[in-house]
Amino acid sequence: MRATAIRTALVFVTVFASMSALAQQPLRVRGTIESVNGSTLLVKQGQRPDVMVKLTDDAKVFAVVPATLSDVKLGAFIAVAAMPQPDGSQTAIQVVIFMESQRGRGEGNRPWDRPGATMTNGTVDATVAGVEGQVLTVKYKGGEQKIIIGANTLIRTYVPGNRSDLKPGAHVYIFGPERLPDGTLQTARINVGRDGVVPQ
Repeated sequence: MRATAIRTALVFVTVFASMSALAQQPLRVRGTIESVNGSTLLVKQGQRPDVMVKLTDDAKVFAVVPATLSDVKLGAFIAVAAMPQPDGSQTAIQVVIFMESQRGRGEGNRPWDRPGATMTNGTVDATVAGVEGQVLTVKYKGGEQKIIIGANTLIRTYVPGNRSDLKPGAHVYIFGPERLPDGTLQTARINVGRDGVVPQ
C-alpha cells in the first residue's frame, strides 16, 4: 500500500509540474484567419476559443513555405521541434529555417508546448548521414543538440511576407502576443503559411 501511495504521489507531482511548466510558457495563437477588419484579425483556433488579434502599425509579417533537407545547410540558423530519445538525441518533428535577418531569435533549448517535446533554436554546426536519417549537430549559447531528421520530419523556411498574405483562410501562428485590457491580443510579429503550410 505504501509503495502504491508513493507511486501515486510521484505521478501527481510529475503531472502538476508539467502543467505548471506549460502554464508559465508564453501565449501562443495557432489557427485560421476567419476575417480581417483593418489591422484586426479574427482567428479561429479549432478546439480553443476564437481570438481577436490587433497588428501593431509596424508589425512584421513572415511567410512560411515548404523546404527540403537540402535547404538545411551548414551555418543555417534553425528552429527544431523534436522528441527526446533515450540515447540523448532528438528526433525532429519539424525544422524551420530562419532568414538571416532572424538569426539569434529564441536561441537555446527549452520545452515546447507539446507534451514531452522540446524546441531548439541554434546554428547547424555539422551534418552527417545516419541509419535513421540525417543527423545534425545544432549549437546554441551554452550547449548543443544532436538532431535526427527522418522521412516524416516537416521542413519549412521563412521568407518575407506582407499584409496581403493575411486573408481569410490563411493559417497563422503568433508567439507571445500581448493581452490588452479589453481582452483582445496585440502582436508586432505574425507567421502566415503559404502553399498550404500550417505554421507551428
